[in-house]
Amino acid sequence: MSKIDFVDSSGLGALVQLVRHTQQYEGTLQIVSNPRVTQTVKLVRLEKFLSLQSSLDKALENVKSNEKAKE
Repeated sequence: MSKIDFVDSSGLGALVQLVRHTQQYEGTLQIVSNPRVTQTVKLVRLEKFLSLQSSLDKALENVKSNEKAKE
């Protein structure tokens, strides 16, 4: 998502379904996003549900801490 300039309701709906599918299998999904997409996601108040991260490093760090918390 970091290279996408625009996301509409269809794109947001697809992301929500992807997160739900991932949660169904007890996984986590980290989405690396740019400020423009993040702003759109925040407008519809989905930023926490979609686990937006500003960089790949932060996303990987978040995945690692989630794995440690499960242990």
